[in-house]
Amino acid sequence: MSPIRKKWADMPLESKIRYSYLIVILPLLVFMIISLMTLNRQNKQYERVIEAAGMASRFSLDFKKDFDYETYLVIVESKTYEESELDSMLSSAMAVVDSLETAENINRENAERLEDIRKYLNNLGIYTQRIKENLSAGDKYEENIEIWENDVQIVTGLVRETIIQFIYYEIQDMQELREEVNSFYRRVFTYSIAGALLILLLVVYITYAISRSITKPVLKLSRVTERVAGGDLSVRANLDTGAELGVLSRSLDEMIERINKLIAQVRTEQENLRVAELELLQAQINPHFLYNTLDTIIWLAEAGDQKKVVSMVGSLSDFFRASLGQGRDIVSIGDEMKHVVSYLEIQQVRYQDILSYRVEVPEELYTSRIPKITLQPLVENALYHGIKNKRGGGSIIISGKAEGNCIYLSIEDDGIGINEERLSIINEKINTGEKTDTVSDIKGNRAEGEIFGLYNVNERIRLKFGDRYGIHVDSEYGKGTKVTVLLPL
Repeated sequence: MSPIRKKWADMPLESKIRYSYLIVILPLLVFMIISLMTLNRQNKQYERVIEAAGMASRFSLDFKKDFDYETYLVIVESKTYEESELDSMLSSAMAVVDSLETAENINRENAERLEDIRKYLNNLGIYTQRIKENLSAGDKYEENIEIWENDVQIVTGLVRETIIQFIYYEIQDMQELREEVNSFYRRVFTYSIAGALLILLLVVYITYAISRSITKPVLKLSRVTERVAGGDLSVRANLDTGAELGVLSRSLDEMIERINKLIAQVRTEQENLRVAELELLQAQINPHFLYNTLDTIIWLAEAGDQKKVVSMVGSLSDFFRASLGQGRDIVSIGDEMKHVVSYLEIQQVRYQDILSYRVEVPEELYTSRIPKITLQPLVENALYHGIKNKRGGGSIIISGKAEGNCIYLSIEDDGIGINEERLSIINEKINTGEKTDTVSDIKGNRAEGEIFGLYNVNERIRLKFGDRYGIHVDSEYGKGTKVTVLLPL
């Protein structure tokens, strides 16, 4: 193998592709630059001709008739010289000549014509001044008529003839330029076909060379991945050829090892998740809540309040039915709201002197999904750690809204609130995954065990929907607390 071919074979795939692009693009760039330069040059010439013809068209072809007639009106004293437009017409015509002379690439013959027109206009200025002087002197009508007939009309005729010649030759240049452009496009078309065929052959060869250098090891890698996809995690690639393919082979082998470890990790996490859910159920459906609720029902029955007894038994039944959820981990927000409302109805009977609540969740959100028993632990925290610690009781508001692809559910109470230091610790432990709460209780702190419920809810949301979602606690001591639940829509 020649040194060049060996160097090409050992070259990284990225470099091969980069050099291949360069080989293909370089001729195109050279051809494009030459074409653009030629087109730019011809375009400038074309623009110059158009601009010159356009400026020349500003020179009124009625200049002779208008100027002759205006001069005659001055001679016969229908107008004074000051009232006439002779000077204005000469100034406008001279301005056109000035602009044409400053244009680029005016050919020599037309430049001479412009100089002739300038001389003619200067002569007209001399003739009009003589007429003006004769008018001032008086009794020189015959002399003015002679100037008008023998000088002014002849010179204006020369001006008109010269400007027509100028426009004609500019248009003729335009026609010649058009022929050059057409010829250039024909050459470009011919060269483009030849270049396209050459580039096509080059691309075919380069594609074949690159594909041949990577096909064999890639086929081996594909066989390995097929076996891995079929569940055989004992296979290994063990490729040493090629820069990227060697890295890919080692990475694939490492990935298989990691997959084995991740499978074991997933099994462990699933077991931990199930344990967490069971712990949450045990924490929420606890004997104390049941005993207290049954005691309240007995007390209401002894008091003869049958309606409240029926209502509490119904709420308790709905609460446990929603808690069990037929074994489902994910329920609708509507079902979750029934669970929370059942809990609040039961607690409102027990704490009717200190507890009120409102539900402001739009019904259009009820069909969205949420992990089972997400809101009830947050409402329980609001009641036991917020409102019960505040004199005079308070209220709990459950609200919800959709923004973009997210749902925001909020449980807000006007209880005792949390001080700033404690709030920072709670949010940090929720996000870092600490279940325990070892911080000493100080004024404004909530009771121990509160973080366990918040962590459990946050962890279950993240496990189901991803780390982007979860809960966040906002609070101000003495004013209340708001827990926001972020879910996918």
